[in-house]
Amino acid sequence: MNSKIRSWARGVFGWFDERLPISSMWRSQVSRYPAPKNFNLWYIFGSLALLVLVMQLATGLFLAIHYQPNPHLAYWSVLRGIQQDSHWGWLIRDMHIVGASAFFVLVYLHMYRGIMYGSYKKPRELLWLVGIFIYLALAAEAFLGYLLPWGQMSYWGSAVVTNFVTAVPVIGKPIATWLRGSFVVDLPTLNRFFVFHVFLMPLLLLALVLVHLIALHHVGSNNPDGVEIHDNLNETGWPRDAVPFHPYYTVKDLFAVSIFFVVFFWFVFYNPSGWGFLLDKLNYTPANILHTPADIHPLWFFLPFYAMLRGVPDKLYGIMAFAGSFVLLACLPILDRNPVRSIRYRSVLYKVNILSMAFSFLWLGLIAHGLATEHNMVYGLHVTEVFYMTFLALPFFNRERPIRTRIIWLVAAEALVWLVDVWMYSIHAHSWGLMLQTDWIPALYALLLFGLAILFPALTHDAAKLPERLTAGGILH
Repeated sequence: MNSKIRSWARGVFGWFDERLPISSMWRSQVSRYPAPKNFNLWYIFGSLALLVLVMQLATGLFLAIHYQPNPHLAYWSVLRGIQQDSHWGWLIRDMHIVGASAFFVLVYLHMYRGIMYGSYKKPRELLWLVGIFIYLALAAEAFLGYLLPWGQMSYWGSAVVTNFVTAVPVIGKPIATWLRGSFVVDLPTLNRFFVFHVFLMPLLLLALVLVHLIALHHVGSNNPDGVEIHDNLNETGWPRDAVPFHPYYTVKDLFAVSIFFVVFFWFVFYNPSGWGFLLDKLNYTPANILHTPADIHPLWFFLPFYAMLRGVPDKLYGIMAFAGSFVLLACLPILDRNPVRSIRYRSVLYKVNILSMAFSFLWLGLIAHGLATEHNMVYGLHVTEVFYMTFLALPFFNRERPIRTRIIWLVAAEALVWLVDVWMYSIHAHSWGLMLQTDWIPALYALLLFGLAILFPALTHDAAKLPERLTAGGILH
């Protein structure tokens, strides 16, 4: 009986396989896809992000079934209809809440791995740019979904962000009015955000992820050594330093998934609000358009950008500072043109600069989590300057620089810091006394980075010899 069932199953599969290239696609894209044999732990976050995307789409579908996009019903449809009255509704919603934050954690780590190992360099520039667009689509999806519970913080957060759009010259006010469907956040806004969040943005995200995967499989995966495995083939045309993705990395990814689920479901079952970081405490209160919260701030994954935004009191310049960070990310293939890809073989000061990039980003998030005092605004402005400087300093490491050029870089960096402060004072944004309290942060970073390059030139030297074949490396490096 079993042999007949297996024979019938093979026949059915064979019928489909003749008309749809299932087995050939599996072989070319999974079981016979050449993956570098020295992937470390940094390479699991992309697969986990794809898993979370599927989970978010699945849980979001069930939430949309019970959700009511109406200001009078939205909050209660979530609190009562989903959380209490629907079977397992509380579990699905908590998975969606925790999954949103998990998605951003994984994407941030995935992007930082790309920066560390030079995954934006030729021939992967387009792959990197598509990844930036995926992040922007994910950010838009998260922002649109934040309004849907119609809680106090989600309502006022959406009102503030849509109001910021009005600062864009000429087209800002029409766009803001179109987004809201009115002059204030109300029923038309909720309907628009619901449609965009449930239908438009998921389709865009899926399309971008598909393009990202196609581009990845076309140019091949990068690796911790930055060595192109397709440059060294054996007699059969298979890369000498590659292994089939399946089963070697599918097993590894399954192990990573098991560890991830332990952490993920701990938050789902025991701490879905994440101490107020994953879901703001004010969102347990229905939206009140007559009562503005004392401190309006976004969820944790937007806090660094919020610090950039509020660091400049002028709305237009604040948006430019916020948008400039994405422009810098997109311009990484232009800024960093050093032929050495991997951070393993880059200079000591380059490694310090890349670490400072991540540290300043986290620092901005910590600042934005505090109250919106003028001191914190100036504080955020100066840490934003450090974040920008970590990108703008990348061309310095493209090749060996003579002492005179290093001095010029130091003087230019310090002058830029002071010019920003002079400009801020000229537009009456902040007082000199307040700015001088934290102005030392970007000034000191420029002095340390370029000063050490002047005093100790060896700190700017990349590895003298690069490997021709893949090396074992370490678990994280």
